[in-house]
Amino acid sequence: MVFLIKSGEALETTHHVKTILFDKTGTITKGKPVVTDIILAENMDRNFLLFLAASAEKASEHPLGEAIVKEAEIVGIDLVEPSIFESFSGLGINAILKGTEVSLGNEEFFKQLNIDISKFKLISDNLASKGKTPVYIANDRIFLGIIAIEDTIKPASALAIQKLNKLGLNVVMLTGDNKLTAQAIANQVGITNVISEVLPQEKAYYVKMLQSKEHRVAMVGNGINDALALAQADIGFVMGSGTDIAMESADIILMNDDLQLLMSTIDLSKKTIWNIKSNLYWAFAYNMLSVPIAMGVLNIFWGPLLSPLIAGVAMSFSSITVLLNSLRLKNFKVK
Repeated sequence: MVFLIKSGEALETTHHVKTILFDKTGTITKGKPVVTDIILAENMDRNFLLFLAASAEKASEHPLGEAIVKEAEIVGIDLVEPSIFESFSGLGINAILKGTEVSLGNEEFFKQLNIDISKFKLISDNLASKGKTPVYIANDRIFLGIIAIEDTIKPASALAIQKLNKLGLNVVMLTGDNKLTAQAIANQVGITNVISEVLPQEKAYYVKMLQSKEHRVAMVGNGINDALALAQADIGFVMGSGTDIAMESADIILMNDDLQLLMSTIDLSKKTIWNIKSNLYWAFAYNMLSVPIAMGVLNIFWGPLLSPLIAGVAMSFSSITVLLNSLRLKNFKVK
């Protein structure tokens, strides 16, 4: 089994979808980010910065935080547990390490903290334009540097997006990442519409906004941040590596992380709906023709009169034809 469809309604709704929203991390990308660059402020030691950042992120469950911790472990840095840890969804984290405050987050988070990053803005934008996510670091509100983190795009993502575009669907990336990073990833996979820097609670709002324009909207995600949007969408797809809450909110679960399965579910939905319609048309046309004949209409015009046995067999043939037509779906192959 490669995908799990929770209901017949979900299969039917998929056929009517006109807009598909994609989360970025773990959906278009592999969801296994790694540290690629560390940019230091003046007189800052690389290992000390990594020690502060990784220790602060040790209590975090965010993929970016986990990437920083992993990098510190690879280098062999001994970390400490933060005495206080605060996470601000879509922005960053604050932690207290040995009495000092360590802050990590995006540009908006540092603006809220009144930490000046203007001298490193050009460097940050350059990293983001390459598809990397810049994470700013400060100690007691003093800027220390940037850790750039990159998440590799899944091999099948570009091909799946290309096929969706060919179907005439409106494909949109909906992500909390910064504008330059999101646009760089979107360009690589062929997505032209990007909504970036979206807080988790705002994703459902964008789904609702598209629905208000009479769009049937599908959402594809895999994390806790996507749960509300998955529930709001007309049809929610979640990747096999998704969180429990995301899987609970979704209508269709793709049992592995290959986006080609999304195309297979759309294809199955279209073929199923076509099969249902063809069965109805056939049954209607057959009965419109056969019932009057069984009633003896032909005999009125000096034609044959069907015996009850032949009429019964003829009616059974209608049901058998519908059944055989439906069984053709057993030959459906996942692409």
